[in-house]
Amino acid sequence: MSDADPPLEPADRSLRLDHPTVDDGAAMWRIARDSAVLDVNSPYAYLLWCRDFAATSAVARLGDDDTVVGFVTGYVRPDDRTVVMVWQVAVDAVARGHGVAGALLDRVYDDARRREVAVAYLETTITDDNAASRALFASFAERHGAALVTSPLFDASRFPADTGEQHAAEDLHRIGPIPS
Repeated sequence: MSDADPPLEPADRSLRLDHPTVDDGAAMWRIARDSAVLDVNSPYAYLLWCRDFAATSAVARLGDDDTVVGFVTGYVRPDDRTVVMVWQVAVDAVARGHGVAGALLDRVYDDARRREVAVAYLETTITDDNAASRALFASFAERHGAALVTSPLFDASRFPADTGEQHAAEDLHRIGPIPS
């Protein structure tokens, strides 16, 4: 996509939201790596995610070749079937700023709710310095008319110190109950 191309919109017919397949794992890993803000899991983890949690995850595909330009990975919490936990959200640079992340987040929540009728909450963790993610989830809460409550979850001391850099604390962002 060049600077001369028309703006990308979630309703654009060339943009399609879908569940990921194993074939999407490598693209998801690359988008996470290129984001320069996500904790990048191993390529193997993305392949397993696409196999085992595809029903509660989504990818955005663009163009005739269905290039993956964004993804959301999530799961319904095993110990609380009312909660969809969002693990990662990433959008490739060519698609940022056009509502793709919000559309993906809506898709993941809607799909989880269809599968698990008790689902009424969405959770994620966000570091304090990630303003884009905080804005994305605040926008989701507002769009769905639900409360957003933030609380500490994992302080920095919980992460291993021998990784070369100290991981920032992760705050829990809990949205809900979300009206049906």
